[in-house]
Amino acid sequence: MSNVVVVGAQWGDEGKGKIVDWLSERADVIVRFQGGHNAGHTLVINGTEYKLSLLPSGVVRPGKLSVIGNGVVVDPRALIDEIQRLRSAGVDVSPEKLKIADNAVLILPLHQELDVAREKASGKSAIGTTGRGIGPAYEDKAARRAIRVCDLKDPDILEFKAKELLRHHNPLRRSFGIASLDASMILNTLAGIKDELLSYAAPVWLELDNARNGGKRILFEGAQGVMLDVDHGTYPFVTSSNTLAGQAATGAGIGIGALDYVLGITKAYTTRVGSGPFPTELSDEIGQRIGQKGREFGTVTGRQRRCGWFDAVMVRQAIKTAGINGIALTKLDVLDGLNSLNICTSYDLDGESVDYLPASMRGQSSVLPCYETLEGWQESTEGARSWDELPAAAIEYIRRIEELIEAPVSLLSTSPERDDTITVIDPFGT
Repeated sequence: MSNVVVVGAQWGDEGKGKIVDWLSERADVIVRFQGGHNAGHTLVINGTEYKLSLLPSGVVRPGKLSVIGNGVVVDPRALIDEIQRLRSAGVDVSPEKLKIADNAVLILPLHQELDVAREKASGKSAIGTTGRGIGPAYEDKAARRAIRVCDLKDPDILEFKAKELLRHHNPLRRSFGIASLDASMILNTLAGIKDELLSYAAPVWLELDNARNGGKRILFEGAQGVMLDVDHGTYPFVTSSNTLAGQAATGAGIGIGALDYVLGITKAYTTRVGSGPFPTELSDEIGQRIGQKGREFGTVTGRQRRCGWFDAVMVRQAIKTAGINGIALTKLDVLDGLNSLNICTSYDLDGESVDYLPASMRGQSSVLPCYETLEGWQESTEGARSWDELPAAAIEYIRRIEELIEAPVSLLSTSPERDDTITVIDPFGT
């Protein structure tokens, strides 16, 4: 195996940053293939914490090529700010080290304004977006009116596309009570940053093809999680892109045959940010305890995450739809000290037992979790680096999860530190 895809197997925030960083040491190229700067990764390297939103996690490691694929929507100002923050922290981010797909779509201020206006107008029905313009940018991409990175090279094309974009957006803005824009406003916004952005632009598909032909190991890094996928997630409470592993090929411009191993990142419990169904959510002291001990606050938004028991039904569904070969189980140590643990093994839907999450809004909001109770453990698992250091009850919990989700635990993470990882199956096959 030479190329690995990492995706979240729940609703995001599973701890992908640490796992991707751990894997990036073995990779030559690290690729972001979907989402935008609504995603957040926190890396802890030699005691130094890095918070990334848009840049691939490998960017903090020397000697690695980082790639932002065409499936990502790019806020140029946010990207440049993130690059500058890393440079101020001593990280080398140069055009030789970072490549941005020249056919990637740009997020503009008007996308953010529309995002916020819609959420405000939706009131209690709001989806709970980050307000960063991700959805509206993907809408423009699908409608074939988006401005892309390559358009910044051609002033005439850029002006034409800005005017076309406003033919759609200005009536929409007025309907929300937002003032109309002139094309010159978009052009002025981009004028001061286009040269720097273009310095990173490249035909990413060609870069990756050359890397693959040269025997390089490629790590594809997904954002959010499978259950936030626009097709297979808890629609409409989802993100605006496909988060499944198959999107790595489309969102990077590489053949599906290049994806050798899919690793699903999965917490030992369940969390969710924003609105939407959550069958195993806990609103009691245990839920509060998990949230406090797990420091469950969003990297990007700072919003408190909802917490609940491990949902084996949902994770098994994610494994099937995303083609996950094995999981990296994270935050096991957060469950230390609990007398007993519940795992959701099926749902009750109007008196009928179901073993999957229905597609309909009514079905998703109506399912009730059916639990199996396991014995907890009082010993600490924090920092464990071998199975011998784990309590017997913790091992039993892990093995039961494997049985229920029908996939092996390839990696086990026991703290935010990258070396506190137990390897069962190396996704790169080294």
